[in-house]
Amino acid sequence: MAFLADTLSRVKPSATIMMTQKARDLKAKGRDVISLSVGEPDFDTPDNVKNAAIEAIRRGETKYTPVSGIPQLREAIARKFKRENELDYKPSQTIVGTGGKHVIFNALMATLNPGDEVIVVAPYWVSYPEMVGLCSGTPVIIEASMEHDFKLQPEVLERAITPKTKWIILNSPSNPSGAAYSWDEMKKITDVLVRHPHVWVLTDDMYEHLTYGDFKFVTPAQVEPNLYERTLTMNGVSKAYAMTGWRIGYAAGPEKLIKAMDFVQGQQTSGACSIAQWASVEALDGPQDHLKVFRKAFEERRDLVVSMLNQASGLKCPKPEGAFYVYPSCEGTIGKTTKSGKRIETDEDFVTELLEQEGVAAVHGSAFGLGPNLRISYATSNEALEEACRRIQRFCGELR
Repeated sequence: MAFLADTLSRVKPSATIMMTQKARDLKAKGRDVISLSVGEPDFDTPDNVKNAAIEAIRRGETKYTPVSGIPQLREAIARKFKRENELDYKPSQTIVGTGGKHVIFNALMATLNPGDEVIVVAPYWVSYPEMVGLCSGTPVIIEASMEHDFKLQPEVLERAITPKTKWIILNSPSNPSGAAYSWDEMKKITDVLVRHPHVWVLTDDMYEHLTYGDFKFVTPAQVEPNLYERTLTMNGVSKAYAMTGWRIGYAAGPEKLIKAMDFVQGQQTSGACSIAQWASVEALDGPQDHLKVFRKAFEERRDLVVSMLNQASGLKCPKPEGAFYVYPSCEGTIGKTTKSGKRIETDEDFVTELLEQEGVAAVHGSAFGLGPNLRISYATSNEALEEACRRIQRFCGELR
């Protein structure tokens, strides 16, 4: 009898974590490495949020919390959805987890049976299909190609839905591509879903506040109210508030689903960190001035990186609407040889050799389900990005 569960054989390790660790290991050996592999803002948590946490500690808010979250945070979440997304939720329709990944996992754990299918749009965040597999479901991967700006086309979705489809996971703006759906683009997707009442919608809105130019963020249940009763709208404080280490994600949806997720979480982690929850109340209810600063900086970085990558031989980099990633194609480098004699056969070869030869860490696109591409995070300084892009240009220019 095997000791480890068979489920683990169906799950791959996180490529983003692996590449980030490789970069750390090389740095520890004294290499000059610029890491563009991690999805984490380089800004500090706003002072008002940090102060709220300190005040909570001083008040003694250090005990166990209700499984679904402290009432004050669930009320703040309901206000946020009303204020920013035109969605009416009662606090009892909300839940707080230890990060967005935790919320998604609990939703899948509470609903999936063996044989249930979950539609996942490639390129996808690396954890989506793995979480589906861990929860005994079957991920059904459909592509949103570069030709269509990495956005799902309604006819592709229509063909993918079967009687076994239980969920579709949507992510806008997207990790890894940065692509975001306009109202009209989202409406075409929701029109398909309205015709299939057995399909639930799990929308990951973690990058909601990081969109650029005149782009206006929308979420599925906002665009199509008929989906309200079968949509779980997930969000969190990690990206917009630079609170990745605070580990707070949240969601709102039908009360029967929230209760089922509460049941799972009650036997798993119980309530999230009390101090982080009080800080998140301030994040959602407090001043939002920092968002303009974040967006301006990220938009400048996006434009810098897109411009410089498009000057690299063999790369083609679209300009995304949001998040802090670009997802360039490296198809033009496949089949070429590096100055060290290594032949580039795949996008994984490309990022591996880029790290070894130039000390720039990125993540291969095949890990996100669509290649030959690579994901580059521009959540670092302009100086570091300029230097990294110069190294990428040099690396590509030396391929033969």
